[in-house]
Amino acid sequence: MTARRRKVTTVAALGIAPLAIVGLAAAPAVAHGSMTDPVSRVSACFSEGPESPDSAACKAAVAASGTQAFYDWNEVNIANAAGNHKQLIPDGKLCSAGRDKYKGLDLPRADWPSSKLASGNHTFHYKATAPHKGSFELYLTKDGYDPTKPLKWSDLEGKPFAKVTNPKLVNGEYVFDGAVPKKSGRHLIYSIWQRSDSPEAFYTCSDVVFGQDNGGAGSAAPTASAPSEKEIADNADKSTVDHNGHGGDHSTKAEAPAPEAPNAPEANSASQPGASTENLAETGGDSNTSYIAIGGAAALALGAAAMFGAARRKATVSGRRSR
Repeated sequence: MTARRRKVTTVAALGIAPLAIVGLAAAPAVAHGSMTDPVSRVSACFSEGPESPDSAACKAAVAASGTQAFYDWNEVNIANAAGNHKQLIPDGKLCSAGRDKYKGLDLPRADWPSSKLASGNHTFHYKATAPHKGSFELYLTKDGYDPTKPLKWSDLEGKPFAKVTNPKLVNGEYVFDGAVPKKSGRHLIYSIWQRSDSPEAFYTCSDVVFGQDNGGAGSAAPTASAPSEKEIADNADKSTVDHNGHGGDHSTKAEAPAPEAPNAPEANSASQPGASTENLAETGGDSNTSYIAIGGAAALALGAAAMFGAARRKATVSGRRSR
């Protein structure tokens, strides 16, 4: 091998390393999810089926937003919220987080599929399709709330009735308790999930009914159902949400930055047999994040290139000695 060829081979092999490092640093890990107990509007409509929903409210929401909004049920977000929720989301658009893509969720009506709820302690469930560190705040509508009018910030109680930071992840869901205030009739729970490892935040509206009163719907309120694992898996190919980067239709120009090293997934991820899923909630890792695979593949490729180069050099030296 000539000196020029050896130089080209070396540069080509070493070139993999910086590319791998760039790929590793540039791949943002994104959190996604939605409230499943009590069931959020977007989750309920996704569960009914975006192409042919059962309830009148979900049919109207699909007519307003289109089906893709509900295949992307776990991405009602603002990429660069950074806690500025009230400043970024206007009155009347709380359920869509101000995103035109999800405008069907803002329809003011009293027949949204709802969940029965009672005052006192309640265990909340939030499906996390990509878990990360962060805090949850849950707000309940004030007495006198009218579901037939657009939801405003002033319709919510001034303080969250439940607030938790980095709750445990159990079977792919964040699970935490909260003391629900005494209410009657139809109300709404508004959740804000603000990530602490990026400025991204997620929002949900969950329609709830206290007691036997259906909140003026005129008939028994349709019961909301959370999407099953099978429904999520069967419709995964129709989703435009990218859990390994800021894919999907983000309404904001700025994207959330890549997490710092302390929030990177641990080697003992939930994808490994016997691994604990609770570690993901603590570290903010996503067990399926692709940049680990990219980095691993690059490392293998670099190792193979190095071995190949060493073998060629050894063969060249042996050939010279035999002359």
